[in-house]
Amino acid sequence: MTRSPLVLAALASAAVPGLDPVSVEGIRARRGGAFDVAFVTDRQERRWVIKAPVTHGAGAELEAVAALGPLLGRRLDLAMPLVRGEVRVPEGRAIVYLRVPGRPLDFRALPPGGLAANVGRALAHLHNIELAVFEEAGRPVYDAESHRRRQLSELDRAAATGHVPTNLLTRWEQRLEDISLWRFAPTTVHGSFVGDNVLASFDDEDHAESGELRGVLGWEESRVGDPADDFADLVRLAPADTIDDVLRAYAQARVERPDGNLLARARLAAEMTPMRVLLRALAGGARDLVEQTAESLRELDRSTTAEDERRAIDAEAERRGAEPSRGSGSPDVRPGGLEAEQTASAGVDPGRLETDPEWDATQPHAMVSDPSATQAIEQSGDDSRRDPDDTDHPDEAGGQGAVGAGDGEHRPVGDAISLPATVPADGSVGSARPRATRIELELDDPFDDPQVREDRDRRRS
Repeated sequence: MTRSPLVLAALASAAVPGLDPVSVEGIRARRGGAFDVAFVTDRQERRWVIKAPVTHGAGAELEAVAALGPLLGRRLDLAMPLVRGEVRVPEGRAIVYLRVPGRPLDFRALPPGGLAANVGRALAHLHNIELAVFEEAGRPVYDAESHRRRQLSELDRAAATGHVPTNLLTRWEQRLEDISLWRFAPTTVHGSFVGDNVLASFDDEDHAESGELRGVLGWEESRVGDPADDFADLVRLAPADTIDDVLRAYAQARVERPDGNLLARARLAAEMTPMRVLLRALAGGARDLVEQTAESLRELDRSTTAEDERRAIDAEAERRGAEPSRGSGSPDVRPGGLEAEQTASAGVDPGRLETDPEWDATQPHAMVSDPSATQAIEQSGDDSRRDPDDTDHPDEAGGQGAVGAGDGEHRPVGDAISLPATVPADGSVGSARPRATRIELELDDPFDDPQVREDRDRRRS
C-alpha cells in the first residue's frame, strides 16, 4: 500500500494535537520498501516527519523501536527521532516526530580527516552504551555464538532460493564456520548504519572538513550484537584512507579495545548484504528487486572468484620468490547491479562516481527545498514519482557531495503540496569540529593485519 502525501498529512494531524498542516512533501523511497514517509509543515513552521508502515512486519518494527527513543535519546550525543504522536493504521501504527536536522552523508565521498573521525567517535559512543538499555527497550540480544548461528540460518534460507551462486555460499559458510573470527564482545548496535541514516551539517559549504554530525535515523534494526555490522557500509563504499581515520578514532574512543577481526567481519557483512536484500524481497513479493539482487549476487560471485584466483597466483609467486601479480586489492563487495540501480535512480553515472565533482564531499548542498518557497500544486493522485521506502536502508541517494539519503526522511519528491490547514520542521547548523590529526596505524593495532595492509596498498597504487 502506498499513501498519498495528503493522506499522510491528515494522519500526522490526527497523531499530534495542535499539528495544523499547511504543506506536505512526499519522500522518494526505494522499491520494496516498508514505509510511506512525508514531511509535514505546520502553521508554527515546525517541520515534522510522518512514517507509516506498508506491511504488518514494518508496523511491528515501528512499535518495537518506539520504546527505545526515551531510553537512548538522553545517552546519545547525536539527535535521534523521538516519537511525538502515533495513529492507528491497518498495518499497525504510524509515528510522527520532529525532523532531525542535517544532510545524509555519502560514504563514497567521505574524505579522511575530521568528519571521518567524527563518524568513528559516534560509532564508539553508540557501542559504549550499556547493554541493559537495549534490553530494557526489548531490542533483540545476540551473543557471538547466537549471532554466528543466525547468519548460518540465513545462509541456509538463501541457498534454498536457488538465487545465490554456489561459490558465494561456500565462501561465506567457510568464514562463518571459522570460530576464530567470531570471538567478540557484543555491543549495542544500530543495525542500519548507512550513509542515508547519518546526518551532518556544514559551516562551510565548500569544505567537508567543516562538517559536524547531527543525528542518526533508522533504528528499526537496532539490537545487541556484533559491532562489525555497523561498519559494513563504510568498508563497502568509503576510501581506504577514510576507513583508516574512522577506525583509529573508533579504537581511541571505545571503552574496551576492539577485537582484531572486526574489520574482517565487517567485510563479510558487506558481502552478505545483497543476500539479505534478496530474502526480504522474496518475503515481500518484490519480483523486480529479486531479479536485480540475483544479478548483483552473480556479479559479486564473478569478482570474488577472480580475486581468489589472483590471490592464489600471488601466493604461488611468493612461494617461488617471483614478483606478485598486479590486481585490485580486496574483492569489490559492492553489489554491482544494486549500486548501478541506486546511482542511476539518483541521476548519476556510476562510472563517474570517483571523479565527478558533483559527488565531491567538499561540496555539500541543501538536500531539501526551502519551506518558505513552497509552491502550491494540484494533487493529481499520480504516485508515479514515489517508490516505497526501504526500512533497512533508507532512501535512495539523490544528492551530491558527502550527501545521501536516509530512511526516506530527508528526500522530498517534487514540489510541496500547499494545504488549507497543517505540518513541522526542525533544523540548525552546528559549529565545525577541528580536523583530526592523522595517526598512522602502529604494527600492533588491532586493525593493522597483513591482509588489510595489502588491500589498502593495492588500492592506493
